[in-house]
Amino acid sequence: MAKERTASLYQRNAFAPGLLAAAVLFLAPALMGGDWFMLVLYVTSILAVIVAWFAFQARQWWWMPVFAAIAVIWNPVFPFPFNGPAWTFAQPAAAVVFLVAGVLIKIRRA
Repeated sequence: MAKERTASLYQRNAFAPGLLAAAVLFLAPALMGGDWFMLVLYVTSILAVIVAWFAFQARQWWWMPVFAAIAVIWNPVFPFPFNGPAWTFAQPAAAVVFLVAGVLIKIRRA
């Protein structure tokens, strides 16, 4: 006899974009210096704005400055000339931030 599943009380809208951004950012150190890194900048900044919007909707405003900073630092329009080990370390660090936010940003279902 199959058990009936109960619906979750919470909805995690930021999980999918956070997961996608984390996957791209974990690959970013391998793409640095090449033409594909511009794609990393676009994906990261766009998904940072999307996750920030979900944080706003969930009334978790403390995530807003974090993702605003990520959107500005990974800005593809006027990119900063970052390089070196600090910039290489920033990629997976931002990926972890996306993963943590994806798990913690949630709204109660109606």
